Amino acid sequence: MNQSDIIIKNGSLVSSNGIVKKDIYIKNGKIEKIESNLNIECDNIIDAHNLYILPGAIDPQVHFREPGLTHKEDIESGSRSAVAGGVTTFFEMPNTKPATITSELLNQKFDIASKTSVANYSFFLGATPDNFSEIANMQDNCGLKIFMGSSTGDLLVDSDAALDEIFKQCNKVIAIHSEDEAILKKIAEKGIGTKFTDHPNARPVEAAVTSTVKAINLALKYKKKLHVLHLSTAEEVEIIRKHKDTNLITAETTPQHLLLSAPSIYEEKGAFAQMNPPIRKQRHQDELWKGMLDGTIECIATDHAPHTLEEKKLPYGKAPAGMPGVQTSLPLMLNEVSNKRITIEQVVKWMCENPTKVYNIKNKGFLKTGYDADITIVDMNLEKTISASEMESKCGWTVFDGKKIKGAPIITIVNGNVVYKNGKIFDAIKGKPVQFHE
Repeated sequence: MNQSDIIIKNGSLVSSNGIVKKDIYIKNGKIEKIESNLNIECDNIIDAHNLYILPGAIDPQVHFREPGLTHKEDIESGSRSAVAGGVTTFFEMPNTKPATITSELLNQKFDIASKTSVANYSFFLGATPDNFSEIANMQDNCGLKIFMGSSTGDLLVDSDAALDEIFKQCNKVIAIHSEDEAILKKIAEKGIGTKFTDHPNARPVEAAVTSTVKAINLALKYKKKLHVLHLSTAEEVEIIRKHKDTNLITAETTPQHLLLSAPSIYEEKGAFAQMNPPIRKQRHQDELWKGMLDGTIECIATDHAPHTLEEKKLPYGKAPAGMPGVQTSLPLMLNEVSNKRITIEQVVKWMCENPTKVYNIKNKGFLKTGYDADITIVDMNLEKTISASEMESKCGWTVFDGKKIKGAPIITIVNGNVVYKNGKIFDAIKGKPVQFHE
């Protein structure tokens, strides 16, 4: 919906510091005024009585599969899935075909997104054992992604010498998939098992811990910002906690690692519960929650990684790892608010504010005058059942299918334009590339 200006009235504005009743005036894609009882002539008024107004959620880890794997997802379908879930900004990963390892390939993604993405966007450059000059010259994107294990081809970096050079050359945030390749290989050689319940043993805690310790040491050596993706182990939480005072080490986890546990989820869902690093036993989930609550873990991201239903029906060892999540992440966390496990202020901190701090994002993540009008309006009284049939992702499934929740986004606004309202997507106006502070 192309709208030049909007007033959101009677809503409860949420930040990590609390909730206030105020109106918001949006003009030319920015938040122009935040005041009580705004009295401005405006054709577009949204009555947010009994609703919560959040900054647009930011998902800093998605795989939208374009180019090369668009039978699973593309930037257009992934961005539609994002806004349907209240996510106004995404950062997309480089393991496409070809892999995003040069500025030229990076720019191609930006070009596709400018034409097709209904949400705001940025893209990671992928590290390889030899693209050091590309890494040193990165500009205007969210950061560098290193696959320290669990990847193939160009994107696997398991050489200590190459890792050292990458950390030395990189001047942006370094985000890592942290599993040690040598340990994974040893296990694969012995045989990884035949059942989906074997998956956590095929990718053990040791692999994650070894890799994370190595990356932390390099970050400290070169004083570089390191962000550990999809944290999955209790041991890593403790290791990262010990390094928080350096202000160099940050981390994120996913709704699935916070809400699902082994072995029951593998028994119930099989391949649909399989991702890397794996969903693990309850003790890990408990420590991840502690890490969220004490500030050790900054962000919730999804690692949205869709595969087709046909691929997921393959037996263990052949079925690919990964699950969609960008459409369900905010509703799932709002449901935890309804369950009194967390507060809506904490959700805003983890899914809106902290990603802007980790990645130095300009003018997003907060409801402030002069900031981009990226806004998610939430109905905490809305009860619904998550359904695969409502997923905008091309893959058409979710591991949370059939889960009853209370609390969900009903309106998503990107750069001052309503792009989602009550189940309908308005995609005529496209999102914009994210800007970063130097």
